[in-house]
Amino acid sequence: MFEHRHQPLISSQQFYMRILRCVLLAAVLFAVTILAGAVAYHSLEQLPWTDAVLNAVLVMTGLGLTVTLKTTSAKLFTSLYAIFSSIVFFAILAILISPLFHRFLHHFHLDLEKK
Repeated sequence: MFEHRHQPLISSQQFYMRILRCVLLAAVLFAVTILAGAVAYHSLEQLPWTDAVLNAVLVMTGLGLTVTLKTTSAKLFTSLYAIFSSIVFFAILAILISPLFHRFLHHFHLDLEKK
């Protein structure tokens, strides 16, 4: 996905397309994770869809739940979902930052080679 350090920098248009692909990948990953959490909260706790999505988003961002969970299965799911979604959250951040960080390092490395 990224060019080798001995290759020239890609054009601005190619770079923006790379950023767009990373944003789309991050959005899909975010949506799938939220959808999985919402489906689980809807089925395990019989929450309405709006509350299920709200709780999935809040758990993913580390803010906690808006309801008190009643079933053991929902409590166990929340424990695992919190760990999983925090890993996904940081993966999304890495996906979004990686093209910028790579371009900076690549540009810096090319400058060193010129000297």
